[in-house]
Amino acid sequence: MGAVQFDAIVIGRNEGDRLVRALAQVTPEARRVVYVDSGSTDDSVAHARAAGAQVVDLDPARPFTAARARNEGFAALGDDPAEFVHFIDGDCILAPDWPATALAFLQDHPKAALVHGYHIEDAPDASVYNWLTDQEWKMATGPDARGLGTFMGRSAAFAAVGGFRDDMIAAEDDELFFRLRKSGWQTWCVPDQMSGHDVRLLKFAGWFRRMIRAGHSFSELGVLHSGAARAPRLRAVFWAGVLPVLALLGLWLWPPLSALVLALYALSLARLWRRSMAQGLAPDRAVKAAALLVICKFANLYGMATYWIRRFRRSDAKIIEYK
Repeated sequence: MGAVQFDAIVIGRNEGDRLVRALAQVTPEARRVVYVDSGSTDDSVAHARAAGAQVVDLDPARPFTAARARNEGFAALGDDPAEFVHFIDGDCILAPDWPATALAFLQDHPKAALVHGYHIEDAPDASVYNWLTDQEWKMATGPDARGLGTFMGRSAAFAAVGGFRDDMIAAEDDELFFRLRKSGWQTWCVPDQMSGHDVRLLKFAGWFRRMIRAGHSFSELGVLHSGAARAPRLRAVFWAGVLPVLALLGLWLWPPLSALVLALYALSLARLWRRSMAQGLAPDRAVKAAALLVICKFANLYGMATYWIRRFRRSDAKIIEYK
């Protein structure tokens, strides 16, 4: 890496041994490491101090969000942050070669505000929910990448746009990336492994809450940035809103309409089942994945509705925890 340096902001809440390994990986590479804790009840703070990280304890008087944690971590760097800063979630472990790869890329691409690589689940076969999450991380490469909370960025660009929006409970990374691109920057994803992730989703309830959280973000992004998340919003409204209403109307007015709706769901399930098998799933697990991809539209729609209810009531968003 030569003389090129970066600071690291690690955020976490009850990550246990995973945090220990995350800090052990980044501490020898970074100039400074700041760990921001969101009310952990395990030994996270003690582990961070033992690793040599500066610790910031978030004040519980304000709602915890990942966005707020990252912003306060960056603020803790003071008036002299390194030229580059790496944001890292506490359940992520950087690939050994990634920091050097990211720094070289940013030096070679002066219009890039940030860069991230492939984010890979450590145990995609542990559950169908882990596998679906792993599929979420498969992003297109290029200068207009989707958001990801773990990335290497330019401190000046991050500061110039005001960092993350503290009050967002989800998709704060997508929202930041939108603002950076509107300011003339590029947000890159490159085809290199950046980090391993441990989502630990082994039960339906946790996965369903994760999908509610996603739906909340679809609505909020659409309000903040015209056109953002339009496709997932439309899919949720169609599959979880329009079709069920048509099915109920059919039972009352014209039964063939209900049969047509059921046929559309069956065709969608078959298409998703074939796609899941093409991506390497066994037939029985592919059936579960297909069913969950249909069910998630109902969770998304519920999350979208919760955003609008909260906005109408002018109440603060509460973090939706799924672990």
